[in-house]
Amino acid sequence: MICYELPLNERIRMLLRLEDLFDKIDFFSSRDTSFEHNTVLVALFEILDVTSRSDLKSDLLQELDKQRTMLEGLRSNPEVSEKALNHLLQDIRAAFRGLLDIPGRIGGHLRDDEWLMSVKQRMNIPGAACEFDLPAYHYWLNLTPEERREDLNGWITPFAPIRSGINIVLNILRNSGRNCGYTAVQGVFQQAGSEHQAHLLRLHISCEFPCIPEISANKYALNIRFVPWRSENKTEIYEEDIPFELTFCSL
Repeated sequence: MICYELPLNERIRMLLRLEDLFDKIDFFSSRDTSFEHNTVLVALFEILDVTSRSDLKSDLLQELDKQRTMLEGLRSNPEVSEKALNHLLQDIRAAFRGLLDIPGRIGGHLRDDEWLMSVKQRMNIPGAACEFDLPAYHYWLNLTPEERREDLNGWITPFAPIRSGINIVLNILRNSGRNCGYTAVQGVFQQAGSEHQAHLLRLHISCEFPCIPEISANKYALNIRFVPWRSENKTEIYEEDIPFELTFCSL
């Protein structure tokens, strides 16, 4: 099965983008080559750009506090595991404290590093991170993997509270919905009503179908059409009945 996620507001869209960037950092920072460590820096700079255009810290603090209050109200519910509830509340409190301890703007430790910012400025120009453009960066890339990884960990670690908060919010969001099975008749599915007024849609489809979903949603209707994955015709539809699962997730 392939899962497609569609954020229905800008805040969730940003959280998903940051989650993807942090996952890339995890993967490539554990490798040893200079090409992979260069990719880590590129992802770090993208995180810096994404977070600079929003008040992410404040948004996460508000959402974590909201979720903590809601979860505390479940303590008397016999259908809720007290052990699991306490564990989640502990994670929320730890992430909340970590966010409060971040001094100033997110990524300020990177912005205060003149060498890193000079590298970032050059990387904004396509192909401008060659050794003749950035000899100091070329020298860094030729350090041992252990030395580079030590620097990378120093640049990545201050983002830990942000990532923890994002993971908690997205996990709660993804687990908030219930999977429902539907069929797109001749590649088209439509639904009217208020059920789809969610923050995130998750669509699961078998990889046996060589098509991708195009989803549009607003407070009045949900429209999904499946198109051949390499179609050059924007109006072409994959004209077979396609079973799929859909989850409406809300915070």
